[in-house]
Amino acid sequence: MASLPRKLELFYDVLSPYSWLGFEVLCRYQNIWNINLQLRPSFIAGIMKSSGNKPPALVPRKGKYMMTDLQHLKNFYQVPIQAPKDFFSVILEKGSLTAMRFLTAVNMEKPEMLEKVSRELWMRVWSRDEDITEPQSILTAAKKAGLSEAEAKGLLEKCSSDNVKSRLKETTDAACNYGAFGLPTIVVHMDDNKSHMLFGSDRMELLAHLLGEQWLGPVPSTVKGALGKTQAFLVSTK
Repeated sequence: MASLPRKLELFYDVLSPYSWLGFEVLCRYQNIWNINLQLRPSFIAGIMKSSGNKPPALVPRKGKYMMTDLQHLKNFYQVPIQAPKDFFSVILEKGSLTAMRFLTAVNMEKPEMLEKVSRELWMRVWSRDEDITEPQSILTAAKKAGLSEAEAKGLLEKCSSDNVKSRLKETTDAACNYGAFGLPTIVVHMDDNKSHMLFGSDRMELLAHLLGEQWLGPVPSTVKGALGKTQAFLVSTK
């Protein structure tokens, strides 16, 4: 008798490029591994504040390394990452609060659209150097992901509601309670009722080991064909 899928929570923020890498890999593996992937939009600034951590950009050597690192990872993970030109303004000044509230509203009202809308917001900020803070920017991303204009506007209106604000805070607090100090944070729940928290997009081999699954690289052969078509489309729409 086959075992039940293990619950796997991915806490992420679209301001984090490493979250995008982890997101894409887990989305590729969600139908390969015996897992129940749960996407958990969180607020990275809240996690940083709670843990006392600092963004890599505030440490000069880390910031310099990060730019080179992302170029290597872009090819390795086959994710079209390109750092924004005004990197410090995007990361340290504009932030992602509205975007993450919007994704929280999507998760509450249209969870089947969460993956696509999240990806489109990452595409805007981390591939096309576009805004994700203004209402019109978020509406454009939502419609491009497949939501109707009416649905997108309705969800955007809910971003200021106490329910959405509370849910985002609860999810962020949940990540902190697991021990998160940055994103992406992955929590895998095992059959023995134990859970393991992993940090970063570079822990997938360890995750596979914990799950008793096979690691087939960042782009498993079963998704390479479809990924090639997706990548071509992404490049053509930049």
